Amino acid sequence: MITTTTLSSHKKEVTIGFGHPFVMIGERINPTGRKILAEEMKAGDYSRVEAEALAQVEAGAQMLDINAGIPLADEPAILAESIRRVQAVVDVPLCIDSSIIEALEAGLAVYQGRPLVNSTTGEVEVLERVLPLVKKYGAAVVAISNDETGISQDPEERFKVAKKIVEHAADYGIKAQDVVVDPLVMPIGAISQAGNQVFELVRRLRTELKVNTTCGASNVSFGLPQRNGINNAFLPMAIAAGMTSAIVNPLHPELVQAIRAADVLTGVDDGCGRWISNYKDKSKEGNDAREGRRRRRRA
Repeated sequence: MITTTTLSSHKKEVTIGFGHPFVMIGERINPTGRKILAEEMKAGDYSRVEAEALAQVEAGAQMLDINAGIPLADEPAILAESIRRVQAVVDVPLCIDSSIIEALEAGLAVYQGRPLVNSTTGEVEVLERVLPLVKKYGAAVVAISNDETGISQDPEERFKVAKKIVEHAADYGIKAQDVVVDPLVMPIGAISQAGNQVFELVRRLRTELKVNTTCGASNVSFGLPQRNGINNAFLPMAIAAGMTSAIVNPLHPELVQAIRAADVLTGVDDGCGRWISNYKDKSKEGNDAREGRRRRRRA
């Protein structure tokens, strides 16, 4: 069975799915830990939001995550306006990211297309608030595999939570293909088996539940030096295990290249067409520059 989750903007469709290119969801429109961005958004200045949207799409992101979680601010209004502004400058689908139900509804109400809602957990109270909203607006939803008991270090328990969310979604008429499970990536510096736990869980989610998956990829390297090195290795391994999307920073070209290489090596980029189209001119430019330097040295 081929599982696909189709999202759309007012102009473009993107498919998350087995056998499809890995979907990079740009993470940078998020004021958490970014004081200047938070102050600007709170003051109604969305110029940096628009610039981040354009830069991430230019770098290769097929979707963008939009978060407006600013303390003591009107999150529903800011999230809705951020979505309007972003949809005015880029044509990729969006992931509407909030833990506040009123903010999710405000974002969904103005969104043009079919978004991904980020997110619900396995807590019954959260499911009963988020899933009716997802159904009402015909969206897809990220399902985070923790519940009232917290985040288990046992992949079996996290699988059970994911299964529970998929079953609850079905009760609301939401198909399994429209539930994108986040298996929860824990910091490898604190939990040495965090990577293996995710890889094991992703394989089971793909083969047994037949759902697509996503994650906040940079969580794996939290607290470690040279974080990009860990992230650049983690994602191709997760892709090989069956992960189909992730929230990432696409402004790191080495990460984007590693993801595209994983698509080649897993046979998704059949014939290497996308790889060649993205990198052949850059290789030529690099070779031309090296040849120019050699000529200058000989002269």
